[in-house]
Amino acid sequence: MLSEVGKDMETGNKVIDEAIQGSATTLDLKEVGNRKVYIESYGCAMNFSDSEIVASILSKEGFNTTNNLEEADVVFVNTCSIREKAEQTVRQRLRSFQKAKKAKPEMVIGVLGCMAERLKSKFLEEERLVDIVVGPDAYRDLPNLVKQVDEGKKAVNVILSKEETYADISPVRLLSNGVSAFISITRGCDNMCTFCVVPFTRGRERSRNPETILNEARELFGQGYREVTLLGQNVDSYLWYGKEGLKKDYETLSEEEKKQSMNFAQLMEQVAQISPKLRVRFSTSHPKDITDEFLDTMAKYDNICKYIHLPFQSGNTRMLEKMNRGYTREWYMGRIDKIKEVMPDCAISADIIAGFCSETEEEHQDTLSLMEYVKYDFSYMFKYSERPNTQAEKKYKDDVSEADKSRRLAEIVALQRDHSYEANKAYVGRTYEVLVEKVSKKSDQELAGRTSQNTVVVFPKENYKVGDYVQVKVDNCTGGTLLGKAKESQESR
Repeated sequence: MLSEVGKDMETGNKVIDEAIQGSATTLDLKEVGNRKVYIESYGCAMNFSDSEIVASILSKEGFNTTNNLEEADVVFVNTCSIREKAEQTVRQRLRSFQKAKKAKPEMVIGVLGCMAERLKSKFLEEERLVDIVVGPDAYRDLPNLVKQVDEGKKAVNVILSKEETYADISPVRLLSNGVSAFISITRGCDNMCTFCVVPFTRGRERSRNPETILNEARELFGQGYREVTLLGQNVDSYLWYGKEGLKKDYETLSEEEKKQSMNFAQLMEQVAQISPKLRVRFSTSHPKDITDEFLDTMAKYDNICKYIHLPFQSGNTRMLEKMNRGYTREWYMGRIDKIKEVMPDCAISADIIAGFCSETEEEHQDTLSLMEYVKYDFSYMFKYSERPNTQAEKKYKDDVSEADKSRRLAEIVALQRDHSYEANKAYVGRTYEVLVEKVSKKSDQELAGRTSQNTVVVFPKENYKVGDYVQVKVDNCTGGTLLGKAKESQESR
């Protein structure tokens, strides 16, 4: 569910998806009980999807949610550990919650997600900021943990699971606009990139039963949703072989397991076949796992959106090896070439890290030259932030100065800004199908939606409404938004 383009003031990042980039969101739930819950979510799309699962679990136990912190009985923050800045933001919020707790001593405060798993007892014992600490695989235990706190105890469950996928839980679609929704297809990650804390906070990778994914997508379409985004830390490595549990390599499967197996290309095709009026997106792809089979499937179906988020992190092979990314600069460029060969109209975005351990000026230039080679539509750009317990923290010295990190990031951001504007100018004069997602923030007489390529388009409202597919001719653009006018009559939900 991408929103209008914003700007991260600290890094100059182009931010397309407010949720994915870590803006706080509170949940609304129908009143089904007397106790009220306030939930804030930070970090990746998986965290926001998890908050919908949490809301569903709590709703069945008689909880309802509120946007008003002061009237909440239970407060949860769903956290992110990917960068130090995200953790600092969460700590600041928890301290502010303590002020509300002083006015309402019976208030229960809890931390969910990656940061909860990583810091565990530190929150409970050293800083005394919270009453509950719950890891990403323990949300089913939340009602019991709240009960423990009601009885005067501190409560913690950060056990990582080898099977948990929450496949049987129907999320409460509270972060949605009624048009777009997330569907989680995998949990955890096996990649072990040296800079990343996710494998330690979310555990080993396991794939969800495809039938539950397809049923969820069908139900969403029946409810009027017109776009789903399939989520995973690495969606391309999705593999179902007939049972829940840790993912296996296809080559190690028995003949019976191979008969029952389904990879990501096959799953995506089945989701796309639900209806040509259901758009399908996915995030995030990994360069070492994205296959020709999948690219051919993307090209085959018009309703599979022509947009791939393909993080490269660094344009230098030595850096990539040090990051344990599993591919070289040349391999990545080959994947880009294949994408453009199969789908010339496919938009591509990336994640980029400036100043990873021992990065030289020449290696930084390799990153800039790779950006010039690809010309990404947009990117998420960060200074390297050393995370505790990662392999990089244990094995490498964070020896690039803050001044050099900041300068290199500024150069990356400036180049990406040029490429984004160049990409948007190429859309001008052409007509695109836009799925209307909301009324524009700037005017209630304008609507906003996205093209298949994930670019935001704003156009006069006329008689169109949220949920319509509209053919829009692009007349102008900014660095982050296309401006146009509807060309043909709408196709309603």
